[in-house]
Amino acid sequence: MREYLLVFLVAGTVSYLLCVVARELAMHSGAVAQVRDRDVHAIPIPYFGGVAMLGGLWAGYLLAHQLPFLSTASPTIFHDARTVLIGGTIICAVGVLDDLIELDALTKLGGQIVAAAFLVLNGVQLLSFRVPGGQFVLDPTQGLLLTIVLVVATVNAVNFVDGLDGLAGGVIAIGAVAFFAFSYKLADVNGETLAITAALLSAVLGGACMGFLPHNFSPARIFMGDSGSMLLGLVLAGSAVTLTGQFATVDLGSPASTLPMFLPLLLPVSILLVPFLDLVLAVVRRTRAGKMFYQPDKKHLHHRLLEFGHSQRRAVLIMWLWAALIAFGTVFACLYYSQPVTWAAIAVWLVATLAATFVLPRVHRPGELV
Repeated sequence: MREYLLVFLVAGTVSYLLCVVARELAMHSGAVAQVRDRDVHAIPIPYFGGVAMLGGLWAGYLLAHQLPFLSTASPTIFHDARTVLIGGTIICAVGVLDDLIELDALTKLGGQIVAAAFLVLNGVQLLSFRVPGGQFVLDPTQGLLLTIVLVVATVNAVNFVDGLDGLAGGVIAIGAVAFFAFSYKLADVNGETLAITAALLSAVLGGACMGFLPHNFSPARIFMGDSGSMLLGLVLAGSAVTLTGQFATVDLGSPASTLPMFLPLLLPVSILLVPFLDLVLAVVRRTRAGKMFYQPDKKHLHHRLLEFGHSQRRAVLIMWLWAALIAFGTVFACLYYSQPVTWAAIAVWLVATLAATFVLPRVHRPGELV
């Protein structure tokens, strides 16, 4: 655990420091977010936060190679983590081009598919799922298609939620920490080595996001841009894919329940339930309006929170609360579902989040700082 914490801190520190360099690079190259009708920022903000986070991800990975425990992990662990990070580098490069020259939606989709295909071609793909009564094994074509769909969907879900200062970075940081807790516990109770790809990727991902957030929380001094949102989505999806292929069984020490069998599938979805919901609603909304699903608008969930009376900062904090409730609630409910205190804590958290969402605007005006 201490080595994972060190990897987390190094990834965060490098990401934090590189944001200063990335900001200057973006300003000199003209990669700046201009103010548009659907945006909430009032002045142009430089992009390339994704480049800084990519540096943090690689720094954490390289450090893991030198640590006493993690360095003894199976070569497959580092191979899969490296494959995901190379895929992340590919998709980050596509995002940099978009930040510079604004690629069309189909070109970006093509880049996402190429990055996802790179993962599959290098052995990072869905292999099988634990189901009641046995193991459901995917054939190569099924595994390829499902992996690409999962990666591309996650990439776009994160991209869709990146609409307020600090929102996407915070949501992914929360998801990464929750996914680390689950994967670490899963390895522990199954008697496997604690040096696993999913835990390593989650640690560096959470650290990179935390290093970026001080520069990005309102008022933001740098945006992650598509280079960042697509990178975060791919790394989170990649870590989930490596977890499903690593354990032949899913045993969390509670044979009376079949829910843990589905966790490698359910947990990544639950972590990104907020952005996935936003993505689905956007597609339905735009299709019903006779528009293409990728045409932007100003009706995302975070826009609706602003209309409801929340300030930018408070809207972000509330969406963080919802993301944490869903992600950690799923983890704790499945790891400790037999303990009444778990359900009591989740219930209290839910009531507090609902109150913050619907009651707070009536007693705290949006013109205030929080």
